[in-house]
Amino acid sequence: MAEKPWGGRFADRTDRRVEQFTESISFDHRLFEHDIRGSIAHARMLAHVGLVSPAECERIVQGLSEIRAEIAEGRFPFSIEKEDIHMHIESALIDRLGDVGRKLHTARSRNDQVSTDVKLWTRDAIDAIDGLLLGLQRSFVGLAERHRGLILPGYTHLQRAQPVLAPHYALAYVEKLARDRDRLADCRRRLNVLPLGAAALAGTTLPIDREFVARELGFDAVAPNSLDVSSDRDFLAETLFCLALIAEHLSGWAEEWILWSTQEFGFLLLPDAVCTGSSIMPQKKNPDVLELIRGRTARVVGALHTILVLMKGLPLAYNRDLQEDKLPLFDAVDTVSSCLDLASVVVSGASLDRERIAARLDEGFLDATTLMEYLILKGVPQRTGHEVVGKLVSLCESRRCRLADLPPDDLRAACPAIEEDVAGSLGVENAVKAFRSYGSTAPAEVDRQLTEWKGRLA
Repeated sequence: MAEKPWGGRFADRTDRRVEQFTESISFDHRLFEHDIRGSIAHARMLAHVGLVSPAECERIVQGLSEIRAEIAEGRFPFSIEKEDIHMHIESALIDRLGDVGRKLHTARSRNDQVSTDVKLWTRDAIDAIDGLLLGLQRSFVGLAERHRGLILPGYTHLQRAQPVLAPHYALAYVEKLARDRDRLADCRRRLNVLPLGAAALAGTTLPIDREFVARELGFDAVAPNSLDVSSDRDFLAETLFCLALIAEHLSGWAEEWILWSTQEFGFLLLPDAVCTGSSIMPQKKNPDVLELIRGRTARVVGALHTILVLMKGLPLAYNRDLQEDKLPLFDAVDTVSSCLDLASVVVSGASLDRERIAARLDEGFLDATTLMEYLILKGVPQRTGHEVVGKLVSLCESRRCRLADLPPDDLRAACPAIEEDVAGSLGVENAVKAFRSYGSTAPAEVDRQLTEWKGRLA
């Protein structure tokens, strides 16, 4: 059993089926860069406090750097007997350095080691996803720029409601993505606390310097309770929640654009490069990328559920259950990253069909709420104005005409407060111009928002 790092306690060899069941190298090899980064910082700390000599530290750092290069170049052998990436690297170091390599694990456990590795990996993943979110925000700002002045029907309950400017619509997604970035940044702040030095669960009797390691690895603070941090996976649950919400936002957008690209809507022209065809129907142009973004949201939400159930009921401190935390994390990060990357391609290449949108813009009485608010400004109570306009809409439906087509006599008969200036509130373009509140779709307000976002995202 000497080849096992914990083999001194055991007389019998590990059953091969147990090795296959308990190994994690098949997926945690992705942590090699972060494991080596953490080990180098740990070795330098050991030298700093005198637990290894400066010369031994240099040999350890050199050996770890060589191992890192071999793994990166695909020249490093992996085997389930060595269980995980941590044991692979340590074993390779011992093979190279003998007793000097055996000193690396001084004052640490795999418990605090793996927690540190996963935090380092997750921190890098958050930074990369933030960059992808920024890129998608810029793509939506580009969409807004390309469609200045275009009026769209806005919807509630998938029924036409009020008119909005296309840039206002695009910036709505910029705002959602901004909140996603804020959540990730806040999550990163709580994540960026060093576990290393907690050892197995109780700390160590050796004179280590945890603040030294924190500085080396860019952590903002050191975990104050070794018992807590050795089993803490709150940061993974929070990260996966943030990723799940990003996926939900992408899924809602994808659903909307799938609808808008249909013949029934005809609002949106998708680039050929992000669509596919049918094996039997030659005319088809299918929005497969959008459908898969919508579909893969299930995997990300599932990852969040997995980590929450994994954590449920675990006693302090470390339990082997936590080996399973990396699979949902890796899959969620990979899925959200690829979805964000392709979402930027879709948004940058898509265009709104101005002619088809304009041809049907007068449908749905998009100016009805503006007419009601005109009556309010004339002193009519809101509920009364609501009823008046509702009756006028019903009259228009019976005549198959617009509110703007009703003769002045019919308007005044419905409400004596209606005067000749009502024409300025009727029709989709006038309805848009009538908006004035902060954050609304008023042209001047949308221009302000667009200018502000261009500056923030530059």
